[in-house]
Amino acid sequence: MTAVRTHTHAQAVDAAIDLFSRQGYEQTTVEEIADAARVSRATFFRRFRSKEDVVFADHELLLEEVVVMLAETRPEARASEESGRAPERAWDPTTDPYLEVCRAARLVFDHHVGQRETSIARHQLLQQVPALRDRELVTTHRYERAFTAYLRDTLPPDRSTTTMSIAFAASVVAVHNAILRRWLRNPHLDLRPELEEAFADLRRAAGAPFPHGDGEPAADAPAVDAATDTDAVDSPGEARTVATGGDGRRVVVTVLEPGAGPDDVARAVRDALA
Repeated sequence: MTAVRTHTHAQAVDAAIDLFSRQGYEQTTVEEIADAARVSRATFFRRFRSKEDVVFADHELLLEEVVVMLAETRPEARASEESGRAPERAWDPTTDPYLEVCRAARLVFDHHVGQRETSIARHQLLQQVPALRDRELVTTHRYERAFTAYLRDTLPPDRSTTTMSIAFAASVVAVHNAILRRWLRNPHLDLRPELEEAFADLRRAAGAPFPHGDGEPAADAPAVDAATDTDAVDSPGEARTVATGGDGRRVVVTVLEPGAGPDDVARAVRDALA
């Protein structure tokens, strides 16, 4: 991330987050951001289309870096020797796709920890501006889609079903976000070992054998118990799919502010299932 976060980019992002935190998001103008970052208004708009874009500019670069990282272990399609058949995949048994997805998520976590002041200020800003929280959910789904596509392409045939790929990708993102938010509230803590342990639990669960071949996990497979971690979903109004069964049923967990009504619950669950 350091290589692609140029000086001009960093100046604009840091200046914008600082101004939004001190003056308010709506009260801050593009001109003020450009002046603080020492760039022209035209340069700002060449790099960022709007104030909202500059808040999430690091995520755009991170997502690109994640895709590049995963592409390094993505099997290349090779033409079948028999004409008329669809291309097959050159499977690499030395690659653990689940581990690679966790490594990519860890890259995102490490970036936030490395940009401590900006990450904390951005997190506080998101709590104050509903439109930015909505954009954050969209960004989260983009990471999930990137992980899901990689797993479908890289897992061996008996593991590369869409359902299994979606479930693991969503679980990795949910665990990452839960632990990241705990760090944002307590930045003095070193939560990386806990993140690694949680990812290892997910990989063990995903790698459990399916003895009946019907998409159901083995009886002794580790289970993800969302009820044991009250921080699993801690952003008000957010819901996450934490498990998906072989029959298509999904478990969705949501945390809402006290006094939230039925419409708030429905909206959060609908967003998670979208």
